[in-house]
Amino acid sequence: MENHHVSAHIRTIKYKTEITAGNHKLTADESITDGGGDAGPNPGQLLASSLAACSSITMRMYADRKGWPLEEIIVHVDFDRNIATNSTVFTKKITLTGNLDDVQKKRLYEIADKCPIHRVLTGTISIDTETL
Repeated sequence: MENHHVSAHIRTIKYKTEITAGNHKLTADESITDGGGDAGPNPGQLLASSLAACSSITMRMYADRKGWPLEEIIVHVDFDRNIATNSTVFTKKITLTGNLDDVQKKRLYEIADKCPIHRVLTGTISIDTETL
């Protein structure tokens, strides 16, 4: 089982959250219209960005292993959450640039759906909360 440790810390500014992931620091916040300072992406945008980044990286790794002439990958992710039904739909729009044939493109689109974050989001998830 893979373990990823991330911590989030809010100090004095209303929703501005400092995130530490290994040696990296990120900032999350809410939009001004939602009462935040817009100092960073909101948590939903961070979730969507994880899916976009993971899909991109997974396709790049696959194309590199195959020696395919993939020049650029653009992945846009939108998600719509229905609070009433507690359901969410993610939509990935993928653009590939390079001298790829239709078979290679089709395979890369399939590979995008095999990235670890895609699998997490479509698998069984449980959240255990510990209070300290």
